[in-house]
Amino acid sequence: MNRVARAAAAHRLATRQTAVVHRLAALLLEYPTPELLALLPQIEAAAQELPDTVAAPVRRLADHLLVTPLSQLQADYVETFDLRRRCSLYLTYYAYGDTRKRGVALVELKQAYRAAGAEVDGEELPDHLCILLEFAATTDAEAGIGLLLAHRAGLELLRLALEDSRSPYAGVVGAVCATLPPLAGDERDAVARLAAEGPPGEEVGLEPFMPPPTPMGARR
Repeated sequence: MNRVARAAAAHRLATRQTAVVHRLAALLLEYPTPELLALLPQIEAAAQELPDTVAAPVRRLADHLLVTPLSQLQADYVETFDLRRRCSLYLTYYAYGDTRKRGVALVELKQAYRAAGAEVDGEELPDHLCILLEFAATTDAEAGIGLLLAHRAGLELLRLALEDSRSPYAGVVGAVCATLPPLAGDERDAVARLAAEGPPGEEVGLEPFMPPPTPMGARR
């Protein structure tokens, strides 16, 4: 999908229901904390206004978070998102790995946020899925959806990897994917290529953009 097509799709998809899905997913995909658990009743209430196809996975994950001990939730989160390369929440990683090109992509994301009047905390990487979803839900829906579409292959690979591992997070990522258009041929090819090859592995030139020493997926 080229830039013009992404812009047209983003305009069409920028609805209140899409924003609610993105906002709830941004919350549920965060590192589990007592603060997140306290929000679960509000999250489930907000899901009631959504079609069941996207509300059901939100409710299932919320229920899982509610009944599982916090220490287990945190351990599972680290195991899922920090220790599995194919389950990274940092979307540019899928296309570029730890290479110079990823550094450029991260700068471009920061510039897109800044153009919409948003700034990313200096300790956060701008390609974290929760940041993208929060931006799309609360700051600029069209720009945010356009960024999700630009990184669609990585998002779909994340969904597939979570489904393969039977992660309780798979459904919510699937709900996010359901807010976007069906994959076109070139996008399906990109997902298949990433699944087969994995991200590039050149670890040079990215030091200013590397995550802090805490686990990669844990936004604390």
